[in-house]
Amino acid sequence: MPDKRTLDALDVALLDALHRHPRAGALELSRLTGVARATVSARLQRLEATGVVAGYGPDVDVAAAGFGVQAFVTLEIAQGAIEDVQRDLESIPGLLEAHATTGSGDVLCRVAASSHEALQQVLVDLNRSPAVVRSTSVVALSRLVPFRTLPLLASEAAPGAGRSAMRR
Repeated sequence: MPDKRTLDALDVALLDALHRHPRAGALELSRLTGVARATVSARLQRLEATGVVAGYGPDVDVAAAGFGVQAFVTLEIAQGAIEDVQRDLESIPGLLEAHATTGSGDVLCRVAASSHEALQQVLVDLNRSPAVVRSTSVVALSRLVPFRTLPLLASEAAPGAGRSAMRR
């Protein structure tokens, strides 16, 4: 994992430009940020090599795709069964993501379904894992803040670095 100090204001500006214009190439990003195309290309290569930019796939809105019922499910699992539960969770199509956590639960899952009946089936599938001892679910009513990274990155970017030619 890269040190947060490896990101500077230009890196954040490039990430912001990519976020706002996901189909932009190096030339367009150069125009948007006011830096040379070679600089843009080099920065993007570094961001990719360090894993900061993890991909360029489309962001899919699962609700718009027909899966508007979402829930968060906390799983309590048997001691030492994290690999088993991971394998079981990966086989459930309605599972969007899962995180090992601290606190009263062991795994926090985000799931989506096309209806409440389909959500019930996802919950049944989650509980079929022999590693799951107990589950607790809460249905998401609406999304108040979408997943985002730019405010965090901008708050910790090295000040002034790489900004000499960058438009403000």
